[in-house]
Amino acid sequence: MQQFDGVTLKANRDVEGLDLNRNFPSMWRQEFEQVGAGPYPTSEPEVRAMVDFIVKHPNIGAAVSFHTHSGVILRPMGTQSDTDMTPEDLWLIKRLSDIGTELTGYPSISIFHDFKYHPKEVITGTQDWIYEHLGALFWTVEIWAPNKEAGIKDYDWIHWYRDHPPEDDLKLLKWSDEQCAGLAHVDWYPFEHPQLGPVELGGWDRLNFWRNPPPHLREREAARFPKWLTQIGLTLPKLELLHATAEPLGDERWRVRLAVANAGYLPSHITKRAVERKTSRPCVFELDLPETAMLEMGARRIEGPHLDGHAAKQSLQAFLPSKELTADRAQAEWIVKAPAGTVLQLSAHAGRAGRVRASVRLG
Repeated sequence: MQQFDGVTLKANRDVEGLDLNRNFPSMWRQEFEQVGAGPYPTSEPEVRAMVDFIVKHPNIGAAVSFHTHSGVILRPMGTQSDTDMTPEDLWLIKRLSDIGTELTGYPSISIFHDFKYHPKEVITGTQDWIYEHLGALFWTVEIWAPNKEAGIKDYDWIHWYRDHPPEDDLKLLKWSDEQCAGLAHVDWYPFEHPQLGPVELGGWDRLNFWRNPPPHLREREAARFPKWLTQIGLTLPKLELLHATAEPLGDERWRVRLAVANAGYLPSHITKRAVERKTSRPCVFELDLPETAMLEMGARRIEGPHLDGHAAKQSLQAFLPSKELTADRAQAEWIVKAPAGTVLQLSAHAGRAGRVRASVRLG
């Protein structure tokens, strides 16, 4: 705290510190409120490059950011509790997180409820921009847990580092000796520092054994995740063509139809948050007419609905039946006047489900 003309100012707590995860646009706060945030959102070129890439690719429906360490899968949100989340999104994220736990062996926990660095501080990160702002699915994976490797169980993810019994340290030292050839912890030894004089060096090798898996275990840790990442990819929406037809109506008039469906597990918008934020376009139909054709009904560009996926909204024992049995499908219709033999180009695209094209020859 500093006094200036009778006004109390808060100084930055860590002027030189920077945390790229705090530099994203959503819920960005100044350095004195959130350490490592940088001078302004996306001030750092690494973050700006990532934000630019994702914004230019609105088809991105899910992302996973790999960090170290803790040996957990962190799910949104970072700034709000589960009760404040869109319920349908929370159910979905929990379901996919449970699959992640089953396939990786890493427990899945809430950032807000289970992974606060301090109970009075709320921090933002990539997850709040990608999910809260864009409405895409997101997880942070904290790779590697030396505590778990040493046989320490039922510890708090954050507060263990503030206070834990000496027995845990003895377990870790034993793990260093038996599994890491004693390299994870270096015995303290005297050292003559050129500026500071006599000092002691030693302790944990944080880079090679604590923050990251030891070299001989890195491949094992990385191998946990491909199946889960593939599973997430397979849930994403996928637009497919059902039919493109032209029905003669007489007098060189044709009723043209284009029908599509979402063959994916998730809806075309991925999350309800994306619909609320209007960050994912619904299905859009387009008709390209040659000069010899004239459009008599409909528009060349028709905005249709969002398309449901095949994820179950309720169990077979639900109180009421679903009223949206065909919500995974949509159709556009035009009436065109053109001579037989004319070729029309049709297309449909949904922001996160892809694009399909079809050609229709009249008659």
